[in-house]
Amino acid sequence: MGEILDFAERAWQGALAETQVHPGRVKVGLEELDSGLAFVSAFSNMAVLEGPEGLCFFDTSSLFHAKAIFALVRDWTPSRLATAVYTHGHVDHVFGTRLFEQEAEDKGWASVEVIAHEACPARFDRYQLTNGYNGVINQRQFDFPEPVFPKNFRYPDRTLREELVLEVGDETAVLHHDRGETDDHVWIHLPERKAIYTGDLFIWASPNCGNPQKVQRYPREWAQALRKMQVLDAERLLPGHGPPILGGDRVRQALGDAAELIETLFEQTLSMMNAGAKLNDILHSVELPEALLARPYLRPTYDDPYYIVRNLWRLYGGWYEGNPATLKPAKDDAVAQAVAQLAGGASAVARQAEALAADGALDVACHLIEFAANAEPTNAEIHGVRADLYRARAKDELSLMGKAIYTAAARDSAAMGGADAPNDEAS
Repeated sequence: MGEILDFAERAWQGALAETQVHPGRVKVGLEELDSGLAFVSAFSNMAVLEGPEGLCFFDTSSLFHAKAIFALVRDWTPSRLATAVYTHGHVDHVFGTRLFEQEAEDKGWASVEVIAHEACPARFDRYQLTNGYNGVINQRQFDFPEPVFPKNFRYPDRTLREELVLEVGDETAVLHHDRGETDDHVWIHLPERKAIYTGDLFIWASPNCGNPQKVQRYPREWAQALRKMQVLDAERLLPGHGPPILGGDRVRQALGDAAELIETLFEQTLSMMNAGAKLNDILHSVELPEALLARPYLRPTYDDPYYIVRNLWRLYGGWYEGNPATLKPAKDDAVAQAVAQLAGGASAVARQAEALAADGALDVACHLIEFAANAEPTNAEIHGVRADLYRARAKDELSLMGKAIYTAAARDSAAMGGADAPNDEAS
């Protein structure tokens, strides 16, 4: 057993606190699973199938690890890259072909064919329109020193709508489309190898179908895709992030558990929506499947199940949350100043926020400190309280996304002169 498969076994046994949900905390390596099939661990992962006409990549990984992956693949085989399949257009999956394409040009080989879902080109077009916003999101989410987002994308040469069968020598790779993390998601079945490459439909964390800073995700269709994979009797699950899962029983369990987690959130949320509940009531009424979230491959270390509930509301109910005051809201600072006046000043609101936090009501405290900071946006004392509260909120948060947003809020207040910057423990 090689290093990656040893890592996979320890992860399955729950011996690892984290797997691979951050580009800076990832195991980079290649391991041959059997002759002609390799798994590449990176941010994101890849699978490589070797045929007589060359290599077929399932995903191509990111700019972070493109050079390392080129070296790893070349250490494994000299075969040319013939085909690359994007499971979806997220930037951590589509930036690994450049060095291989340059190699093909230098050696006079045939060009690489890139295949993706037909919605992928429109995704890349949208990324051009929102380049700055996506850079800001990445800076906040991954604690980068500055906004980071690429501008030039390798568009696909061929697209599919629902299914496409690739011939790789005497083997087949069946490409299936199901909406999930994105509208352009593709997963791959290798029947001769009894393997599934899931892309980001499985990531060794609670499914990333809530993400508060990204466009719409599709939880119900995601669960349906996992159920389709579950009945294929695969012996290998090769995920978009995190280590492989080996053994038919384990593969079926992991896929079934992930589907069940989404299904229970979907059923509860839609039931309450159909009964006329407001979003806030639903968020505080949904029962989380704690036994499933305790699985080593479903821990809420990246996304948060509560965010999935919010995304279901957005998908099926629009953006109106049930509070008529927010339909055409007043300016934040105007509301904050009115609240501060009632309370005897913004500093009084901040002191009450501190008292609530001390009593364990950190969530309510954060509402109040936002009123105080918006009422007096240059008050260093208030920003000191705000930094402390969000530092504490980040420390208590499990999901990377939640930690990132709370830490960014604490850092913003620290920059106002209110407190020291958050430490690494809360980042």
